[in-house]
Amino acid sequence: MEGGATRKIIHVDMDAFFASVEQRDDPSLRGKPVAVGHAAARGVVAAASYEARAFGVRSALPSVTALRRCPDLIFVPPRFDVYKAVSRQIHAIFADFTPLIQPLSLDEAYLDVTENRAGLPTAWATAKAIRARILAETGLTASAGVSYNKFLAKLASDHRKPNGQFAVTPDMGPAWVETLPVARFHGIGPVTAAKMKRLGIETGADLRAKSLAFLEQHFGSSADWYHAIARGEDHRPVNPHRVRKSSGSETTFGRDLTEPAEIEAGVLRMADDVWAWCEKAQAFGRTVTVKIKFQDFRLITRSRSFGGAVNDRTLLHRTSLELVRSIYPAETGIRLVGVTVSNFEAAEEVSAALPLFDAPPLATSA
Repeated sequence: MEGGATRKIIHVDMDAFFASVEQRDDPSLRGKPVAVGHAAARGVVAAASYEARAFGVRSALPSVTALRRCPDLIFVPPRFDVYKAVSRQIHAIFADFTPLIQPLSLDEAYLDVTENRAGLPTAWATAKAIRARILAETGLTASAGVSYNKFLAKLASDHRKPNGQFAVTPDMGPAWVETLPVARFHGIGPVTAAKMKRLGIETGADLRAKSLAFLEQHFGSSADWYHAIARGEDHRPVNPHRVRKSSGSETTFGRDLTEPAEIEAGVLRMADDVWAWCEKAQAFGRTVTVKIKFQDFRLITRSRSFGGAVNDRTLLHRTSLELVRSIYPAETGIRLVGVTVSNFEAAEEVSAALPLFDAPPLATSA
């Protein structure tokens, strides 16, 4: 910050938000494995309670897979009007503590409390007060991370979940990052984590040991970001006005694919990842783009724009499949596919930064 002042950043993340709202409103669901979504053959889990997560049920998981993992899983249809109403309550609480609020979705946000509008002695006390207000006014629990930058605050909010908080101070930040697996870093998805592992990078310490030149060679434009976060550095401000422009997900296959059925299965998985975020954030775009990288690393994209938002999962599926089918017969094997939705229409109370993560654009997604 200007003048050398240390920022005080809080990342607040509601605990299993959609599922917790359902358990709050229906006492018969409390203590049971609950998935928000539909149990249909082509359904997908939008959110899961902690009881369901114990069985490996997660958001974006196909419903049939979720039921295999947890046969007693209870599906409840999503009620986004209710979730948005609760989100508005929570953001009203945030506003009593700071005007600098950057929502990431309906259930999480960054807050810059450096100014200390509430007159509390520390950012730690501020986070506790915010969580107590949320519980008192909504009946729901939240976790919080407190630190001097956004990257560390988000890592910290995961450290004591559910219903806890953790602080990463300036004197402990760099050393703490070194102890963590890079797979936990916000903005490093499974594909990137696997690539890093192949390069001998499994922890923050391993990442810090690599030179910037090495990272540029292997990760291109993301190298500066990786170099910085390995040292606990992140100079991004909390920006209340930064609006998300797109949501995307992509995957690199274990082998080059030529069979349409296998290629299309990958496209549908990526579409489901994107749809899970769009449903959670209640943000929908007008343009669907499919990205294809061939065996020879040649990259092409195919896009289609609509007059209104793509706010139906079936339409996203159909459009994604039509776009990838436009390149058949494939000239050579396909090594990567991705799906992105862009040109977002305004979403109530929701903004975020970049595709799927609040971090610089990456070659792969989480």
